[in-house]
Amino acid sequence: MSEKDKAVEHFLDLIKKSRKGKFKIYIGMSAGVGKSFRMLQEAHTLLKNGIDVKIGFIETHGRRETEALVAGLPVVPRQQIFYKGKQLEEMDVQAIINLRPEVVVVDELAHTNIDRSKNEKRWQDVMDILAAGINVISAVNIQHIESLNEEVKEITGVEVKERVPDSVLSQADEVVNIDLTAGELIDRLKEGKIYDAEKVETALKNFFKSDHILQLRELALKEVASQVERKVESEVTKPNALRHERFLACISSNERMARTVIRKTSRLANYYSSKWYVLYVQTPNEGVDKIQLDKQRHLINNFKLATELGAEIIKVESSSVAKAIIEQASERKITTICVGKPHLNLFQIILSTNVFKELLKSISSNDIDLVILS
Repeated sequence: MSEKDKAVEHFLDLIKKSRKGKFKIYIGMSAGVGKSFRMLQEAHTLLKNGIDVKIGFIETHGRRETEALVAGLPVVPRQQIFYKGKQLEEMDVQAIINLRPEVVVVDELAHTNIDRSKNEKRWQDVMDILAAGINVISAVNIQHIESLNEEVKEITGVEVKERVPDSVLSQADEVVNIDLTAGELIDRLKEGKIYDAEKVETALKNFFKSDHILQLRELALKEVASQVERKVESEVTKPNALRHERFLACISSNERMARTVIRKTSRLANYYSSKWYVLYVQTPNEGVDKIQLDKQRHLINNFKLATELGAEIIKVESSSVAKAIIEQASERKITTICVGKPHLNLFQIILSTNVFKELLKSISSNDIDLVILS
């Protein structure tokens, strides 16, 4: 691409960005902290100030306080979908775009749409609405953020299936934390303000344990702080700017370690608002005719995860993993290489294999950092 073409493309990107709607996300540490309630309060305030605001989708979960706030707000009727013998409802994205309100409230950003919907996920619906120039207020719980999936599983023992890529959060113009203490949230649960009475005892023994809530609260606070810092880095000019970071996540066909490396590198890249890559070096013994089918499937899933999190995928064939990493790091002007923790301790690896010897020798002379992720 010529310099002239690049300049034109850059200008087109600026035009598209200016046409996009503004995006505000409320983040909470769990269900019941008051995200939907706060969005509806904001909608009422906007309406009183003459703003054309509509409810695209709100989930009240039968909570009386939330249901009371829906009254008086214009609601876009939901789309009726007949699926597997049942009449189901989804947000009507096209109706919202046709009505073109100034602001639309869309709850449960991580929701998975019914089959036959245009998009698989609600966050994709929101991207379509924003692209149409409509401002969106939405909400998500911290456990639904893709790069935090494993941390949340370690805290709660539950793997959350509905997830939102971090790249969606990075597109938000404003991220707001809805915070409660663990005690306040548990009191709300016991008062029946979150779930029906028969579900309270089970919730208290599982997800709503005090130590779980405290750890999720910490994750939510850190995430919002990170998003604010990202905006400061990108929008506030600093006289002594740090070097421009570029991350390279090196993965193998080991599914668990690869997903950890991808998620943790994603968080580092988001923190620095940096470009990042995922590199898989296919050695001769993992050629198409030799690699096991389950490993092949894991690789495809990990490439998909990395793409959703905003990475650029690099796949190269080489008999020397270290050489391939060094070549790609040099070509892409990488500042930090991220690898998974070896099964042996690092000292043994350095002494016993040429991979780390070559890698360490190269990065020490090229001002590249090496991060070993547990």
